[in-house]
Amino acid sequence: MRRFLSQGWETTNPDGLPSFLKDKIEGVTADLSPRFSLSQRLMLAIVPRIVWALLWVVGLTWRFEVIAEEGVTPVVFGQKAGSEIYCFWHQCVLPCALYFRKSNAVILVSRSFDGELITRILRMFGFDAVRGSSSRAARQGLLGLKAVIESGKTAIFTADGPRGPIYQTKMGPIKLAQLTGAPIGAFHLQPERAWVMKSWDHFLIPKPFTRICVSWAQWTRVPADLPLEEFEPQREQLNAAIDRARLRALDYFKQARS
Repeated sequence: MRRFLSQGWETTNPDGLPSFLKDKIEGVTADLSPRFSLSQRLMLAIVPRIVWALLWVVGLTWRFEVIAEEGVTPVVFGQKAGSEIYCFWHQCVLPCALYFRKSNAVILVSRSFDGELITRILRMFGFDAVRGSSSRAARQGLLGLKAVIESGKTAIFTADGPRGPIYQTKMGPIKLAQLTGAPIGAFHLQPERAWVMKSWDHFLIPKPFTRICVSWAQWTRVPADLPLEEFEPQREQLNAAIDRARLRALDYFKQARS
């Protein structure tokens, strides 16, 4: 098992997207649509700034330690990836937001209120977003991420999002990889010490001054001519890779498997 160390942060802003993506990809912007209630709009105006400030301060104290399966070259902090697809479980969104903030990546975010809240927070960390999900506006989201890959940027899926079931990836990453030829990177970020929320995903909030294991598994590659009956085996292969990364991260800190 290879091990890498990474720590410290620098402020950065991602490069702008090409103009030909304007009709396919939605930048991370505030949505003042009347579909949100007054209380929700107040939350959207206040909460992202508080979360960003807290994460920025606490994140300065986190120490990232990177491991990878044999033969896998991990993406370390500060490294800008290219036309690739990243997949991880929804529970580790917070440490991922800081670790990959210099990657110029674009993430798929649902059009729900929760998605709008996440979108505004991501904007402050320098990410862009494609709006859609596995359940709503799925085709639009997939086309947006296809354009992202074609522009040379990285597309990110929270593989079991937006609402589970936990540790079960959707078919979206496989379809995108089949359309674009981009490889899928599977990883997990596990804090040594964290608050665990009583939510469907067991959402992780790393505690100050904790170590965080960034665990990479084998990449998944999907051929362009993949037969329809092979999509599910490919999804299962990706699912196994992400969860293998999670379990190896738990083992790294000698934490109980769950």
